[in-house]
Amino acid sequence: MANFSLILSEAAGEAHADPTAFGLDATVWVSIAMLVFLGILVWKKVPAALGAMLDGKIAEISKQLKEAEQLRLDAESLKAEYEAKLARAAKEADEMRARADAEAEALVAKAKEDATALIARRKQMAEDRIAAAEANALAEVRTAAAKAATDAAAKLIADKHDAKADKALIDDAIAAVAKG
Repeated sequence: MANFSLILSEAAGEAHADPTAFGLDATVWVSIAMLVFLGILVWKKVPAALGAMLDGKIAEISKQLKEAEQLRLDAESLKAEYEAKLARAAKEADEMRARADAEAEALVAKAKEDATALIARRKQMAEDRIAAAEANALAEVRTAAAKAATDAAAKLIADKHDAKADKALIDDAIAAVAKG
């Protein structure tokens, strides 16, 4: 840039001198000001304060990272716990379903067995009723036959026996009793 300003000043026909103070040009003055500024910063212990502030921020960030790590571990633990609970609940549901199926099958088998037993009892009752009705009918037929035979015998006896035959039967009966 100095070459460019020199070219411009030569082109304009004038030569400019760089500004100076106490024989020092601007670059030296800027360097001195910078050294003084840095000296004041060191004298006021600004770097130590900046370091302490940065160390505090580092400690805070480290603490937050540890807390975040602990939270992550807690979340993973909770996740594992709830996954285990979910697995147990699914297993219990499967067991309950299996028990319900087994109970349903047992109830169906018992109902079939009860129905079969009921049918057998009803059949036996019907057979018993039929047998009783047959026995009753047979008894009625025997009673009717006995009555008919008795009536027929009485009629035959009445027709064939007269007083003379009765006297002989009575005499025979008395003689049998007397011997006996």
